[in-house]
Amino acid sequence: MTHADSPPRPPRKVVVVGGGAAGLMAAGIAASQGARVTVLEKTGRTGTKLGITGKGRCNLTNSAPLELFLKAYGHQRQFLRQAFMRFFSSDLVAFAESLGIPAELEPGGKYFPTGNRAPEFAEALAEWTVASGAAIDKNSAVSEIVVRDRRIAGVRVGSHKVVPADAVIIATGGLSYPETGSTGDGYSLARALGHTIVPTRPALVPLETKGDIAPRLQGLSLHDVAVRLITQDRPQAALLGDLVFTHYGLSGPVILLVSLDAVDSLSAGKKVEISFDLLPSLDERALESHLLERFSGLGTKQLQNILKELLPSSLVPVCLDLADVSGNITGSQVTTAERRRLRHLLKDFRLTVTGHQGYAEATVTAGGVDLAEVDPRTMQSRLVAGLYFAGEVLDIDGPTGGYNLQAAFSTGRLAGHSAATGGP
Repeated sequence: MTHADSPPRPPRKVVVVGGGAAGLMAAGIAASQGARVTVLEKTGRTGTKLGITGKGRCNLTNSAPLELFLKAYGHQRQFLRQAFMRFFSSDLVAFAESLGIPAELEPGGKYFPTGNRAPEFAEALAEWTVASGAAIDKNSAVSEIVVRDRRIAGVRVGSHKVVPADAVIIATGGLSYPETGSTGDGYSLARALGHTIVPTRPALVPLETKGDIAPRLQGLSLHDVAVRLITQDRPQAALLGDLVFTHYGLSGPVILLVSLDAVDSLSAGKKVEISFDLLPSLDERALESHLLERFSGLGTKQLQNILKELLPSSLVPVCLDLADVSGNITGSQVTTAERRRLRHLLKDFRLTVTGHQGYAEATVTAGGVDLAEVDPRTMQSRLVAGLYFAGEVLDIDGPTGGYNLQAAFSTGRLAGHSAATGGP
């Protein structure tokens, strides 16, 4: 038999562990490359977390250019470069539209499905995966990745059944929102095969604060506030954004952005505070001049009413209490010392951070499979041939604004292609 007459190679058998964003993308791409693909999802539904992400709005990606997008990942950026170069934000937006879910660009560069249809997008993604040729087995919990001679041989489901495989993609997510099925199974599977797991902790998570200030302000949202995390009396660079007071402490985009540093500092036993500059458009000198002008120009008006021109009304009595100034005095009665205390408070409103809301409220999980043990060109393990990783199970965590979903889809697509073809 000549080489030309040799029988075609059988399709590669690919098993994807996890039916979330990364897993479904990986499965659909692998199937479209001709692989025989099975998705093993331990719960009764696929895309559960995707369907609730962004409070049902599903922030797909961000319009930031590639280099700025990568910069947002800090030391993880070089690992993601290959995946993003092959499938980036414009590709994801086009892909969503091909599923019948067009995306709209909103302020801040965020892309959301038109009509904020996260559940519909999750359903459309699963339908596309099946239409591409992949099978989805639900209620199928994986207990072991079977390896022979440092090469993938199959996947054990439950206690006995082994599903043969030439390649396995672990896309089980992290630990955040455990009610969706993200309970860290992928870390255990990877660790059993010799992989290092960077310690996991909640990221993009609301923070808990000391005292009754936050409860008194519950429900109040502040916009374009300059926020600093202060650890052991050492302030970090200020970030500008929105926050909201809750019954337990603080939430909102800018709080989530500083939360991982707060979590790590608290774990190290350090003192952690959050400082707000309530009037970031005015520096100290400009604010002093403004207060002098207002207090003298409105000399007969009560101080609490003057401050309502600067601050939300619910914040005024709290600021007055913290500055130890009566709101019933008139503007002309404010002493130099009282004005100084008010000015300082408006530029440095502090709350002590005592904890966080944990994985139940964390948008993503920081930590995971060590990136040094994964080939960024293929998402294949450097330790076990035929083993691939995608999504949040990796030591990848980006900021809010669509970054984390983009990483899930990009790494999933690359892993799926590599697993199906056996190469980059």
